[in-house]
Amino acid sequence: MSKFATLSSEESIFSLSHLTLIGATPVELVYIAARAGYDAVSPRFIPIRVPDEFLESPLDKAQVQAFKTALATTGIQVLDIELARITEDVDPCSFEPALEIGAKHMIMSAWTNSRDDRDYLIDVYSQTCDLAMPYGLTVELEFPSFSRLRTLDEALDIVRASDRPNGGILVDTLYLHLSRVDLGELLHVPSELLHMIHISDCLPGIADTQVGMIQLARDARLYPGEGWIDFNGIIERMPPVNYSIELPNRTRLAELGYEEHARRCLVHAKNSFGKSRSKRRLQTSTMSKSKEEKNEQATY
Repeated sequence: MSKFATLSSEESIFSLSHLTLIGATPVELVYIAARAGYDAVSPRFIPIRVPDEFLESPLDKAQVQAFKTALATTGIQVLDIELARITEDVDPCSFEPALEIGAKHMIMSAWTNSRDDRDYLIDVYSQTCDLAMPYGLTVELEFPSFSRLRTLDEALDIVRASDRPNGGILVDTLYLHLSRVDLGELLHVPSELLHMIHISDCLPGIADTQVGMIQLARDARLYPGEGWIDFNGIIERMPPVNYSIELPNRTRLAELGYEEHARRCLVHAKNSFGKSRSKRRLQTSTMSKSKEEKNEQATY
């Protein structure tokens, strides 16, 4: 079995994504997650300086030690680390200090300006996978609807072309909606590339500007069950995966505070899709793409 094999349904865990509480330090994130009932955290150990992001360097030695102490004290796991961004001048080696935290996955997305840089994206993604391999991490390529890679097919093209054993595709329920991805397209992604999913809900309308999409993604996501997202349909078409709740909502944070907002995120998630299970037949990594897709679609 592959080192990066998919899970069984019983092994899936719930993680608190740092963007949900972007002002918290990684240490604060751990203790809040523990009190709110999560299994893991998804800390942002590679800051990108979005508004309200915590100011302390998460890779400061004292911060790292405090983070590890918090993990040991609470029993909380580290599901993934964020956010490795592909930019025009990025050096993948700059991500390496964050790889030592002990996560299972690293999240990556592309933010270059050119639409003609496929080879460059493949090269940087491949280098990052190679860098992460000795640490046992997969590199999950995400497709935010306002980034360089805006669709599932675009992200899948880069991962397939890179052909790394620790490659992966990160499905975010919000971006599935904003990018108008038909849920049937999830069956085109080999099970071995799907390890986790970002969870949040939204209303049915789709913002028609980049500014509108960014505002929704960073400040106004909804609790699962409050909006339009078909979580059951998504989960049924995925292999068993882990769940990272990425649900920033500025209004809810102001009303409820960090811990209560985090707790409600988890409660709504479990109430909305906690009993949902994959209906996809898992295939081995040696199966050809065409045969795998045929079998998985026939199963559903």
